[in-house]
Amino acid sequence: MLKQRIISAVVLIVAVLIALIWFSPFYLALTLGVVVTLGVWEWTQFAQIKTGFWRLLIAGLVGCFLFIWIFGEARYLRVGRVFENYSALLLLSSVLWWAAALIFVVNYPNSANIWGKSAFLQLIFSFLTLIPFFTAVLRLRLEHYYVEQYQGLWLLLYVFILVWAADSGAYFVGRKFGKHKLAPKVSPGKTWEGVFGGLITAAVLATLFVQLTPQNLFRLPTALFIGLSVCTVAISILGDLTESMFKRECKIKDSSQLIPGHGGVLDRIDSLTAAVPFFAYFYFYVL
Repeated sequence: MLKQRIISAVVLIVAVLIALIWFSPFYLALTLGVVVTLGVWEWTQFAQIKTGFWRLLIAGLVGCFLFIWIFGEARYLRVGRVFENYSALLLLSSVLWWAAALIFVVNYPNSANIWGKSAFLQLIFSFLTLIPFFTAVLRLRLEHYYVEQYQGLWLLLYVFILVWAADSGAYFVGRKFGKHKLAPKVSPGKTWEGVFGGLITAAVLATLFVQLTPQNLFRLPTALFIGLSVCTVAISILGDLTESMFKRECKIKDSSQLIPGHGGVLDRIDSLTAAVPFFAYFYFYVL
């Protein structure tokens, strides 16, 4: 099992790096469209849709919508322009959705009375989670693409590494010192001590990033950049908790078995679906 997890992790990392470094904006968007389509297919379980035909049909319709959208924006994407007329609105919708998700998590299982058996609400939730994530990844990756095509790559990788490093920090601190449960009805293994460990890890990593990278790589003052990084990690924890809540309500362990040893697509990107749009919205449109 461990060997399978390691092999899958290496393959995933290599595939992600290839897509981010060598794919053109258009083909990167198409690749992200596939990821989002698979995510929607997994999310149909949260909507209590069990029939294979309906799950495939819903995911297929979303995939068609995404690919038509991407083809319609192809000329803009090729020069690094990302859905300029509505990217801010999509990212704001994500921020508002995660505020609502926080209320759902805090009040679970009572909140399940609102969304637990509503396929319509769950499909809305999937849109508010995955479409802004799709937009935010492109927006960060293609930052100043027409001037320096790899500048945005470093910014996007920073957010990925920030979330992954903070997750590791939270795990080790929680395992060593964890006593006070964060959300026992949603994810019994998470503790407040682990959360603080993750936030401290984020602050340290952000400080190192500011000190070791060229000043023209990011547009924010140091204090704001570190503060945004810490808040981004806090939101990433909420993303993890929200998916855990949906899986607990559906009584499933993993969103699927698409990735050997790692579960499904949503299991791998749950934290990022919250963190990347949050970071992008405040980085580009607020701070």
